[in-house]
Amino acid sequence: MTNLSTALRAIRGWHRPLVVHAILMFTLTLASGVGLVVDDRLLLGESVWVKPMKFGFAMGVYGLTLAWLLSKLNRGRRTGWWFGTVFAVAGLLDVGAVAYAATNGTFSHFNNNNEPVAQTVRTVFSVGVGPLLLVTLVIAILVLIDRTGDRAVRRALGAGLGLAAAGMVVALWLAGSAGSTPRTVTDANGDAVLMTGGHGIGDPDGNGMFLTHWSTTGGDLRVPHFVGLHAIQVLLLVTAFLGALASRHGWLRDERVRARLVGVAALGYTGVFAVVTWQAKRGIPVIRLDRQTLVAATVVVGSTLVAAVAVVVAARRRAGSPSGGERCDEVSGVGVPRLWS
Repeated sequence: MTNLSTALRAIRGWHRPLVVHAILMFTLTLASGVGLVVDDRLLLGESVWVKPMKFGFAMGVYGLTLAWLLSKLNRGRRTGWWFGTVFAVAGLLDVGAVAYAATNGTFSHFNNNNEPVAQTVRTVFSVGVGPLLLVTLVIAILVLIDRTGDRAVRRALGAGLGLAAAGMVVALWLAGSAGSTPRTVTDANGDAVLMTGGHGIGDPDGNGMFLTHWSTTGGDLRVPHFVGLHAIQVLLLVTAFLGALASRHGWLRDERVRARLVGVAALGYTGVFAVVTWQAKRGIPVIRLDRQTLVAATVVVGSTLVAAVAVVVAARRRAGSPSGGERCDEVSGVGVPRLWS
């Protein structure tokens, strides 16, 4: 109970509009989960509630991450608050449009019909999508200017936000790669829908994988979009893991060593992002490793491991040298290096 109270007090200090935004997103995720069970309407073979559930969860996690991050700013805090609020509103509009289309049993993306639901969704997307990318870039700049956290944290935040922005840009860029030839499909109401473009490349509608529904018959722009959007969470977890290990391994207490390892992880993650983007662009499903993809993935993984080993070996050698190695960070009472100054 004490830990829960402490956590709630900490969250109360986070960016409030984004916290509310995240709560609404997770509520939509749960409601969509119920919809999967009680509503048998389908769009191209999948429940109308799959997309709202995925969008709600992804946007909730990302919004909660930004809410926490903005609470750590020292300089530019007011600017960050306003831009965070813009993100919260724009995110609600975009995901709300997805849920609105699902409620009406029709497609939210690539729907070129002239009926009211499709027109409303297109209007909302035209207003709401741009601010998400802009705010991500502004927050990245604020974090870098503010020098939030130690070197490892700053590197994780900078790379993570940069990759999130890249994931949004790639999704927009690849959207035209699915082809501009219109096609007619049937929505959950049995009505004809004119579609232009699609998530799949090589097969615009594709045949979805379990749970993610990423295409198994063509490339899928949602893969690099997902990988880029959640880079910040992955890199912050790497940073936290290294911080926890530092209580047992003295050579990790130097923030420069942890920063180098986070940098290696960021470069490796960027390599993965580049590979899945290239794979999607060529119309290759993410579950199929053709020769080119396999070679590229091997190079990324191999070079990342070699770089990480080189950093670890050098750090251990310095820590064991008679001079005592590099300066170590201050360590908190529980033995974990402090992430925030």
